[in-house]
Amino acid sequence: MNYEKLYIGGEWIEPISKEKIQVENPADKSILGYVPAGGEDDVNMAVAAAKEAFKTWQFSAVDERKQLLINLIPQLEKRVDQMADTISKELGCGVKFAKSMHVLPYIKDVRDYLDMVDNYPFEEKFDEYLVRREPIGIVGAITPWNYPLGQIMKKLSPSVLGGNVMVLKPSQKTPLVAFLLAEAIHEAGFPKGVFNLVSGRGSEVGNVLATHRDVNLITFTGSTNGGLDVARLAIDDFKRLSLELGGKSPAIVLKSADYKVALKKTLDKVYLNTGQSCSAYSRLFVPREEKEEIENLIIEMTKEYKFGDPKDPEVIIGPVANRKQFEKVKYYIERGVQEGAKLLIGEVPKESYGYYIGPTVFTDVDNKMEIAQNEIFGPVLCVIPYDTVEDAIQMANDSVYGLSGGVFGQWEEAYEVAKRLRTGTLVMNNGNQLHRAPFGGFKHSGFGREGGKFGLDEFVEVKALFV
Repeated sequence: MNYEKLYIGGEWIEPISKEKIQVENPADKSILGYVPAGGEDDVNMAVAAAKEAFKTWQFSAVDERKQLLINLIPQLEKRVDQMADTISKELGCGVKFAKSMHVLPYIKDVRDYLDMVDNYPFEEKFDEYLVRREPIGIVGAITPWNYPLGQIMKKLSPSVLGGNVMVLKPSQKTPLVAFLLAEAIHEAGFPKGVFNLVSGRGSEVGNVLATHRDVNLITFTGSTNGGLDVARLAIDDFKRLSLELGGKSPAIVLKSADYKVALKKTLDKVYLNTGQSCSAYSRLFVPREEKEEIENLIIEMTKEYKFGDPKDPEVIIGPVANRKQFEKVKYYIERGVQEGAKLLIGEVPKESYGYYIGPTVFTDVDNKMEIAQNEIFGPVLCVIPYDTVEDAIQMANDSVYGLSGGVFGQWEEAYEVAKRLRTGTLVMNNGNQLHRAPFGGFKHSGFGREGGKFGLDEFVEVKALFV
């Protein structure tokens, strides 16, 4: 699957840079295809097209903005299988999982935005003044490899509805589905320049977007270190920033919990997508006296997750996404053993025909260990015993991150614990995290929110008019 051109100003055009980026299938290390490695000149061309489009698009009616997304939905729907197959190959997950978790939920998310926007307060009247929410301008969107379609859609919908124009840089590791999206956008009839796609490396495209004087907002999803680099560049021009970064999220199991519910929620977060989710509950705090029972349940319940080659139609969880990720996760598994944690499940991985790492669970983990403090981004769980609920809360908050988490137990007790955790999103018992709800973190997990009204807030400027 090769793409020779970039999508700029409503057209597929030859890139100025003639370099290519190869896209690898992590399941067997074969080369899936190539995309252009755009450069500064390509970014400048895309930003110029967006700037020209913004001259008129900023004054578009909300109904006109909605219509673009209404037109986009059937274009996405007819590409569901193609997108799922592409994500399966470039990310390494099973195709069924790609369809159910990487494609369909984000089409629903577009519908949720359309349902929400009619009640969004683009203009509010107060006693002696009006408050207007107006477009920010040119959005530079830098998206990650772990949800290669979803993280684009979480930015595209509010950008369009807010009256903005966008230049997208998808991940160089999983860029192919972004080109399918650009094809869908073109067929949906987006005005020229409202959406532009420039593939390339972070240092050659992302950094140019972050420093470009005509870009008004940088919305970035990725690692905390990557977000910090982008923020340092963007703040020099006082750009608006929305950063969704890393996590080391806790799950606290109280004695009153249904252990099977708590572990199902936790293992889903740790194993699905091969643990490559910023919101994974990678630290599991359990009552010390219940530790053995819970560990036996973890061993038994892990058997329900089918790891392996995604070519097998029954496989849900495939390899990690690339060699760099394989080496990172391998390092932390080795480090955990060195630090004195015990492997309840799994072993130090060995490289094979693909970048495979199976389910890995450490027990007897101290919360100060590297494996308990650093984001691993693989199917690795740390079981940490606690003596009192107060200890569990203190350890859960003892992290530079604050993105997500779970609390499991009798409702009143769980709610009191949840209120004390310094994290942006929490699931209690059988609760389900919803795309239309706000998502984002505290501390080094970034700032800004995605999802619904709160997601749209990130893409508008507030103006007060005194009348």
